[in-house]
Amino acid sequence: MPLPNLSLVLGGAASGKSAFSESLVLQSNSDPVYVATAQVFDDEMAEKILRHREMRGDRWTTIEEPLDVAGALSGVKSGQPVLIDCATLWLTNVILSEHNLDTATTGFLAAVQDCAGPVVVVSNEVGQGIVPDNALSRRFRNAQGRLNQQIAARADLVVAVMAGLPMVLKGTLP
Repeated sequence: MPLPNLSLVLGGAASGKSAFSESLVLQSNSDPVYVATAQVFDDEMAEKILRHREMRGDRWTTIEEPLDVAGALSGVKSGQPVLIDCATLWLTNVILSEHNLDTATTGFLAAVQDCAGPVVVVSNEVGQGIVPDNALSRRFRNAQGRLNQQIAARADLVVAVMAGLPMVLKGTLP
């Protein structure tokens, strides 16, 4: 069974969602593209990005793009699988750079839906914790919840990962 056109993999921090998503994309045996949205702001993040690069190895074509997902996806060949890791960091980048959130979200959704290859989007589930104590954090949490819902509505496959275990919420695993 081929990879669906659009898949969403949700989970908490360090839940195993990235590893699961990578294995899902690698099942296609094609030339996978990894769109990394993280930015290096401190030593801890630099180490995390380095670990992720080392774990992926040379099999992936990596595009490091914190904001322009549509541009990153523009060169994808027909049928070439793509992993976007992750929508949460992308959204953080959009909010912190003070881009128009509605315009950016519309562009992101169009890009993943219209991509020439199947796309797997990794995203954090942030709505299961406490209500944040500041306006920026509440704005982010609400925007992340809306973005996840919008991606899930368009996705053929939605999987939640907890403790490394995938739970299918929508569709069927390939």
